[in-house]
Amino acid sequence: MKNFENIGMTAELSSQFNEYYPIGFKLGRVALEHKHSYRVWLEDGEYLCTLAGKLTFDAISREDLPAVGDWVAVQTSPGEMRGIIKGILPRKSKFSRKAAGQVTEEQIVAANVDTVFIVNSLNDDLNLRRIERYLLLAWESGSNPVIILSKADLVTDLKAKMDQVSSVAIGVPVIAVSVLEGTGTEEVRPYLAPGKTVALIGSSGVGKSSLVNYFTGFEKQLVQEIRESDDKGKHTTTHREMVLLPGGAILIDTPGMREIQLWSSEEGIIESFADIEQYADGCKFRDCSHKNEPGCAVWSAISNGLLDENRLLSYKKLQKELAYIDRKLDKKAQAEEKKHWKNINKEIRHNAKYKRK
Repeated sequence: MKNFENIGMTAELSSQFNEYYPIGFKLGRVALEHKHSYRVWLEDGEYLCTLAGKLTFDAISREDLPAVGDWVAVQTSPGEMRGIIKGILPRKSKFSRKAAGQVTEEQIVAANVDTVFIVNSLNDDLNLRRIERYLLLAWESGSNPVIILSKADLVTDLKAKMDQVSSVAIGVPVIAVSVLEGTGTEEVRPYLAPGKTVALIGSSGVGKSSLVNYFTGFEKQLVQEIRESDDKGKHTTTHREMVLLPGGAILIDTPGMREIQLWSSEEGIIESFADIEQYADGCKFRDCSHKNEPGCAVWSAISNGLLDENRLLSYKKLQKELAYIDRKLDKKAQAEEKKHWKNINKEIRHNAKYKRK
């Protein structure tokens, strides 16, 4: 049995469900996504569900299909723990990235998330550029980012590394955590309040699964026995899954991301690079490209040691990447719209032919 208030149910969601879906349907939340099926939490237990044909047919893009964390309307099968997902309730947030590979397609990592924990291990070289990418996606998702620096027991220059991260994480909490020593965990707990959903994002081997184990209480002794070896990804998550914590919060554990490919992030880049945007407001020319224009306030800040030049280079690189994705998406949207209407016309002709018979 699931207490829906503990897994994120709100009065607004309940009202939307009652308004849009008929009696007989049940409300559930997607806990695990398989290739062609979903594990969905309902009030009376966990159901194995498939998608309604109409939902699949009407989907123009991946955004129109369920993701882990989504609230869905389910038609259950009598006497079985099985059902059919008939619809998706409006999302309050979604953490997306470009799917790996050459195809320009959105991959929704997690939906309806309150806080994104961006986990980075301190026993590896900190990659500030990677953190910038994660932050950009987190801000765009509609969730609040928090940076978790794991394995804090393995470093001696902790403050220096935290300062490095804070320099690119403007206004974002940065928490150093050691599961082995139990340090930093109390700073994390306020984000794990009952009914709140937190997604764990990061590369393989940074300690996401160890954090899940710590807060659930599972395999705690095993985690305590692992030290240097766990930087190789001892606990490897292979799929996205919701985990209900004893205190009532939900963690969405995600596989390690080898590629952090951006999706649409216009607002995210403003939040992530607020320092550059602020300096840019002081440039002499409104369309300043921050190269060699006279009166460039951004380059003035770099010259005066107030801004790292590498951060500006990262900002420009990400802007170019986003512009490229936007161009690809525009072409893809036109092609998908054409294909969608072609399928509808085909179905209309088929139905008309059937009626004449």
